[in-house]
Amino acid sequence: MSIDIAKRAEVLIQALPYIQNYYGKTVVVKYGGSAMEDESLKKAVMGDVVLLTLVGVKIVLVHGGGPEISATLKKLGKESTFVGGLRVTDKETVEVAQMVLAGKVNKGLVNLIQNVGGRAVGISGMDGHLIEAKMLDESLGYVGEIVAIHPEPIKDLLEKGYIPVVSTLGCDKAGNVYNINADTAAAYIAGALEAESLINMTDTKGVLRNAQDPQSLIARLSLSDIPALQESGVVTGGMIPKLACCAHAVEKGAKRAFIIDGRVPHAILIEMLTDEGIGTMVTAE
Repeated sequence: MSIDIAKRAEVLIQALPYIQNYYGKTVVVKYGGSAMEDESLKKAVMGDVVLLTLVGVKIVLVHGGGPEISATLKKLGKESTFVGGLRVTDKETVEVAQMVLAGKVNKGLVNLIQNVGGRAVGISGMDGHLIEAKMLDESLGYVGEIVAIHPEPIKDLLEKGYIPVVSTLGCDKAGNVYNINADTAAAYIAGALEAESLINMTDTKGVLRNAQDPQSLIARLSLSDIPALQESGVVTGGMIPKLACCAHAVEKGAKRAFIIDGRVPHAILIEMLTDEGIGTMVTAE
């Protein structure tokens, strides 16, 4: 028993400088993938978010909900169509997206955070005109391209000690609603808030030098490293937009961005509060 307690104390002492570094600073967490679908992982993530808040970190949780939208559309007898990874979104589909993202998914996460001892308020990108958007491509319908972030609603909630839980819907000045890619929204929000970190939870370990070798993780990248990795074919497929989002966040004001494996329990704590980390970190230099 004494050894176990001693180990716990050692872990806390090792985490102390990281806690001090993050104290009072803002971290944007893009929540998605398996961590959002597996109930035990979901509870672990919410617990991590609450713990970080209790030690003085200002957490902003940004989420999507593509699988839930697809499931709801299917129940309504409407099949989903994707072009280049983006959902073709007609008027009916964007209404379903609004119902699912700003309603079921968002309020479910708020409730879960509060059940594990946190204080959360759910908002969408439509609230306070947080995410101003325009139509990305007429052929895709109501899929949005971000025009501007107006972060005041998030800042107000953080100042009052709440965890803002943000669903990624946007709107234009005419009142049209758009579905926004969650990775992109999180990157823009992290940049606008000049966050200490953006943490992008995925279903991969991070950027791998060899996609077939999990041990070939690239632990750290600078912005100048990214073009060469893309040209050489190291970064391909879905990792290209994720890395682009990390780069955007850093370029626009976030100090660093991480791509981590959300399938690992307590991945956020491992990345933020240990020497070893768990994923790929992107920095300006």
